[in-house]
Amino acid sequence: MYIQKTLRDTSRHQDLQLPLARIKKIMKLDDDVRRMMIASETPSLLAKASEIFIEELALNAWKLTEDNKRKTLQKSDVSQAIASNDMYDFLIDIVPRDDPKKTEQVDNVFCFLLHIL
Repeated sequence: MYIQKTLRDTSRHQDLQLPLARIKKIMKLDDDVRRMMIASETPSLLAKASEIFIEELALNAWKLTEDNKRKTLQKSDVSQAIASNDMYDFLIDIVPRDDPKKTEQVDNVFCFLLHIL
């Protein structure tokens, strides 16, 4: 599995791509988190976990793009990747499984991902 391989590769843990300030800001949107002290490592861990998640989802979607002999990743590829793996079930309310042509909900996922970048 991709996640296990990534976690074993220690060189990938050194450079974070997501800005920690943005991660902290998102964390503090939760009232419970805002009232608590956050360990200094927590934003880094959350950033790394988010990066791994985004990268794996993108790779799964890219495989579908290649299977369809295209060179451009489409929203429908992401929707299909989510529908084909139970690991992404928590996204079921955001990305429709039954009709990947409904792009409005898929747009919400992309907007969220772009917002945190």
